[in-house]
Parts: sequence; C-alpha cells; structure tokens
Amino acid sequence: MNDMMCGKLLGDGCLTKQPGRKPRFQFTHALTDKGWSEHCFEELSEFYPLSPPKYKKVIDLRVGQGFTECYVVQSRTSQELSTLYEIWYPHGKKELPFAYIEQHFTERSLAWWYQDDGHLNQRNGVLKKLILSTDSFSTTENQFLIDFLDRKFGFKFSIDAQNRLILYDQFQITYFLKLVTPYIHDSMARKKLPPRNMKSIAKRSTIYLPADLILQKPTFEINDQYKKLAILQELLQDHTIFSK
Repeated sequence: MNDMMCGKLLGDGCLTKQPGRKPRFQFTHALTDKGWSEHCFEELSEFYPLSPPKYKKVIDLRVGQGFTECYVVQSRTSQELSTLYEIWYPHGKKELPFAYIEQHFTERSLAWWYQDDGHLNQRNGVLKKLILSTDSFSTTENQFLIDFLDRKFGFKFSIDAQNRLILYDQFQITYFLKLVTPYIHDSMARKKLPPRNMKSIAKRSTIYLPADLILQKPTFEINDQYKKLAILQELLQDHTIFSK
C-alpha cells in the first residue's frame, strides 16, 4: 500500500485541501491512459476511499483542438489521507518527505512513478535516454532523489536543463526497465523495453588488453565492473526482456 502511494505521489498524484476541510487524494490521466487510471484505482481503492475514474473535458486554448480529455480519480476523506497530507504537505505545499521515501520506496514505487511521469526515448531500437519528470521539485529534492536512487539501485541519474532526472547509459536504462517490467500495466506497454534479437557472441575466449591501459583505482574499478557483470548475467537469463 505505502509503496504504491509513494510512487503515485512522486508522480501524478496529489492531496488537495480546502480551508476548513479535510484533504482528498486525486490523480488525473490522459484519455489514452484510461487503462492505467483504472488499474491505479483498483489497486488503491482497497486501502483508500476512492471514486472510480470519471471522464472530464477541459477547455485549453493552448492545444489545437481547444480542449483536452482525461480521467480523474478523487477520494473521499479519511484519517489515512489526513496523515499523508501532514507528511507530504507540512506547509500546505508538496515537499518530498525524505524519511518516508527512504522507508517505503520499492521497485513497485519506481514502476508507478515511471508510468506516471517517465518517458523512454529510443530510436531505431536503440535506447537513447530515460526521463523522470521532476521539474516541479526543488534542486535539493532532485539531488536527494539522485542520491537515493544511486544508493538503492545503483542508477546514475543527472539533471537536465529542464530540471528533470535523466539516464543516458544504455546498460542502466536496460536494468531500470528490467526492474519495473513486472509492474508495467498493459496500457503502458510503450514504456517497456522493446524486444530485440540477441547477437551471437564470438566463441573465442581470449581477451586482449591494450598495452597502454592504465587503472587509476584498480580495486574499485574491477569491483565496479564485477557488479555490472552480475546484473548483465541476470538480464541475459530474463527471457521476458530479450527474445531469441
């Protein structure tokens, strides 16, 4: 429960509170993501008093057709939501609760956050970058997320010019997608790792190293590559990621 809500509040979820009233939880998804909206409702309604997704048409002159269409899920009030509001909105505005995230964030949290606010950029089957939209968070909050994701999963995110978390390394993008795939809903298939054919690996086992190879920190660098080898072996064994 807490891990799903953690991912949702990092993503499209929010808690709103009118003066003199108790807070309510809400999230909105585009018309094309109705399946994801229904899935989130089904998963969270077991723990929170949510109403089913409701269609909404919003006038927006910034878009060509003059309006946008979406599905909105809103809750009734509850003590659990009031407690969450105090944690995530201590001063009436969303502030990332570092301790709460440290305690409740899981691979499922990562998957829900990614499906809400993530984007996979690929070209001709080549992974270019993976983005988590964090432009609404402060520099301090984004730095916390970068450090936290590094400690927990080993991801080396950076911040782009739009204040978003971005991952360029193809190996790390592949590992990221491997972690979240079990929690990706069918309606979000566009955010999965595309199937690819594995190229044959040469039978020759001899490895030639350049004569001018210099290791500044040999123990650290060897251990770092060893960690990647273990992850790579796991990826190669996962037939849900790579097709033969």
